[in-house]
Formats: sequence, structure tokens, C-alpha cells
Amino acid sequence: MALDADTLQQLLDTVGRFVRERLVPLEHTVADDDAIPEEIVAEMRELGLFGLSVPEEYGGLGLTMAEEVQVAFELGGTSPAFRSLLGTNNGIGSQGIVIDGTPEQKARYLPKLASGEIIGSFALTEPEAGSDAGSLRTSARRDGDHYVLNGTKRFITNAPEAGLFTVFARTDPESRDAKGVSAFLVEAGTPGLTVGKLDRKMGQKGAHTADVIFEDCRVPAANIIGGKEGQGFKTAMKVLDRGRLHIASVCVGVAERLIRDSLAYAMERKQFGQPIAEFQLVQAMLADSRTEAYAGRCMVLETARRKDAGVDVSTDAACCKLFCSEMVGRVADRAVQVHGGAGYIADYGVERFYRDVRLFRIYEGTSQIQQLVIARNMIREAA
Repeated sequence: MALDADTLQQLLDTVGRFVRERLVPLEHTVADDDAIPEEIVAEMRELGLFGLSVPEEYGGLGLTMAEEVQVAFELGGTSPAFRSLLGTNNGIGSQGIVIDGTPEQKARYLPKLASGEIIGSFALTEPEAGSDAGSLRTSARRDGDHYVLNGTKRFITNAPEAGLFTVFARTDPESRDAKGVSAFLVEAGTPGLTVGKLDRKMGQKGAHTADVIFEDCRVPAANIIGGKEGQGFKTAMKVLDRGRLHIASVCVGVAERLIRDSLAYAMERKQFGQPIAEFQLVQAMLADSRTEAYAGRCMVLETARRKDAGVDVSTDAACCKLFCSEMVGRVADRAVQVHGGAGYIADYGVERFYRDVRLFRIYEGTSQIQQLVIARNMIREAA
């Protein structure tokens, strides 16, 4: 349900203030400790940040896509690790249930996801199945009123914290494509489910990924999303459209943060007797970054509004994700350059963002997958 203008602005102001006053001061600590403090997680719950996109009837805020991306712009103003923890509950960790779940599944899990009582996790990628999600090998064999899952998932965001996994497994052993894949809701602590050690990553410290291993893991048949086999890949595609817009908006928020930091530094740092902001080559870098971030913001807002209007935005969502994830990488690179030697030193935080944003071009579909999606949709529409 769309909020009135005043209520939405109050929400954005509250989130923006929380980001500036509570999250930004903790960026270095979170990076050093590779952990988000529990008191911050509790504050996120109190603010309702885990349920931004969950319908109101299940305890969430039920934001429209256009409203959600504006909140994501604000969340992008700090380390991506904070957004990552709550992002799965609002995106890939809950939307499969929102879109295709049975009434019982929605009633059981959505209120807990909306409140942050449990963290959701999306278990699709495998050691030999990433961009080619249809080739996954994790199996789900029917055994009475249960399915028995076997396989390994890799690079699973929030796996160590997760209370609920959306797991994609092959229910049709004869299939060799996505049509034989189903989606299951698997609760943490289910016998046969184990989480591997934390991955050591290039960036986004504080946001955790790990392997998730299934060994004869028995899952109630009632936990197959939508109540029927063979719909898992369709569910994943529906979820990824919204996720791509969300990630694109976070990229815009991070870019705008880097631009603010770069401008402030350029106006303060002096060389040759004047602030480096007075030099045209520095101005060019600032101007290019501002232009690209503005273009990304406009793309995201327009596509989100069209999605809310019921338009199929699959192609445009891919365009947003491709452009914004590549854009923020260029902005981060320029930010390091504007900061010069300081940009390479950890104390300023710019080098951390430089590493953090590199992931945006990989998850929720790599840039190359977005290119394929866009081009193939163009060809299909033209034909």
C-alpha cells in the first residue's frame, strides 16, 4: 500500500538519520570485527527495516517498489554490510513466499521475517551452478510426506544468521533444465542441514556468506513453495526482478555517498596553494560521477514506478542493475583518485567502499547475465 507523501518523507528522514548517526560511525568497527553489533540489529528491528516490502497484513510496512527504492537510496549511504543483513528479508528471502507461497506458508513465516525475528536466506548458487541456475544438482527426492534434500549451496548470503532458507533443488531427476527445479522452505536446525565456515571475502565485511550443506535433510512436503513441484525457477525469476531494482538503488545510494565524501575532501585538500576542487581535471571526475549517479537514480525511480503500475519491467530492471552496478564501480574508482594517497589508506574508508562495491557487479545476476537478459528480451520483443 502506498504511503502518503508526509508519512513516506518521515520514514525516509528516520532511516537517513539512523544511517548517519548510528551506522556511519560504526563502519570501521564492523569492517574490523566482521560483525554487526547486536544492539544495531535490535534497532533495525525496532525501526521495521526487516519488513519494508512484506505486506502489512503480515506485520510489514508493505512499501511499493517506488517507496522501497527510496529507502534503499538512504541505506546506501553507509557500508553495504548493514543493508545486506536486512536486504534478504525484504527481497530474495521473503518475496518468494509473498509472490508464490501458500496461505499457510505466508502466515507461518512472513510475520517472523517482517519483524526480524528470523533472517531469510536464498540458497540457489552451487559449486557448479551460478549464472546457469538451471543446471543445479541439489536433489529433492519425495519420501512419503517429506522430501529428502542432498547437495551443497555456495556463497549463500546470511547463511550463518539465517533462520529460514529458500532452497532450490531438482525434484525431477530426469530433467536437465530449470523445469525440474522446485523451491523449498527449510528451517535452520533441520537435521541434515549444516552451514560451513564463513567465507573470507574481498569486501563487505560484516555481511556473511557460507556454504550450506544438505545431507539426507528431510523437509515436509508442505514446505514446497506454492505447494507444487517444478515452479522453483519461475519463482526465482519473479524474485530476482525486484531484487535487481533494490540492488540498483543501493548502488545509487553508495555512489552518492562517495560523491559527497569526494567533494568534501576536494574542497578541503590543498595543492599548489588552492583546494584541489579548483582544478578542472578534478572537477571533471566529480562531474562525471554526479552525472552517472543522477542517471542511475532516474532509471531506478522510473522503473520502480512502472513496476508498481503493473508494467513488465524485466528488461528495464536488468538495465538498472547493469548500469548502476557498473556505475558505482566507476564512481568508487574516481573517489580513490580524488583522494589520492588518502584514498588508498584504510583510515578514510574510501578503499573499503572500492572493495565493497565490486560485488554488486556479480550477485543478483552478473553484468554479463544482465546483458544477455536485455539483448534476448529485445530480440524476442522485436520478433
